[in-house]
Amino acid sequence: MTVHSMPAPQVADAARRTARGRLKMLLVLLVCASPVIASYFTYFVIRPDGRTNYSELILPSRALPDLALTDLTGAPVKAATLKGQWLLVVVSGGACDALCERHLWLQRQLRETLGREKDRLDKLWLITDTATPRPQTLQAITTGVPTAVLRVPEAALAQWLAPAAGKSLGQHLFIVDPMGEWMMRVPGDPEPSRLKRDVEKLLRASKSWDLPGR
Repeated sequence: MTVHSMPAPQVADAARRTARGRLKMLLVLLVCASPVIASYFTYFVIRPDGRTNYSELILPSRALPDLALTDLTGAPVKAATLKGQWLLVVVSGGACDALCERHLWLQRQLRETLGREKDRLDKLWLITDTATPRPQTLQAITTGVPTAVLRVPEAALAQWLAPAAGKSLGQHLFIVDPMGEWMMRVPGDPEPSRLKRDVEKLLRASKSWDLPGR
């Protein structure tokens, strides 16, 4: 007769504890994320006001990766510092063509029209090459509340943001939530009033869990 050894009780107990621990961790994550999921679902799926969103909702949303960001002096910036605030993101080369200039202007104007809620939205310009921005452009975006300007390799940025089919990154603006999740892509040549309604919807939907300031 062949006698097969039974698994040690300690090993079985450890496996059960590990499984229970993982289940508890998943439940905690679900509870933490539920207000965010519920708010987005209410405003962009159920649509209680009967209107559709103008910008494209990204499902599933894309978490902020550990991008190799630098400021204009070349100093490294941790990607995690972008979290904690709603972001309206412009992407372009440093030379900033006419479309880029329009997007930066729209970014600034939209934030100012949000009134008391404007402190919940930050402006971010991601530069995907090594070109130096024009002094006039930098002066314009640092008047009042400055726009954050960071460099990131375009190939690395593709881990997070993506254009619509047949478009380039620079043709869109992107909306990122305070957890660093890219969750909306603005159409090319956006209509300011319709984009503003999207942002206002997001701020209303997240009021229960998002606080102004980082």
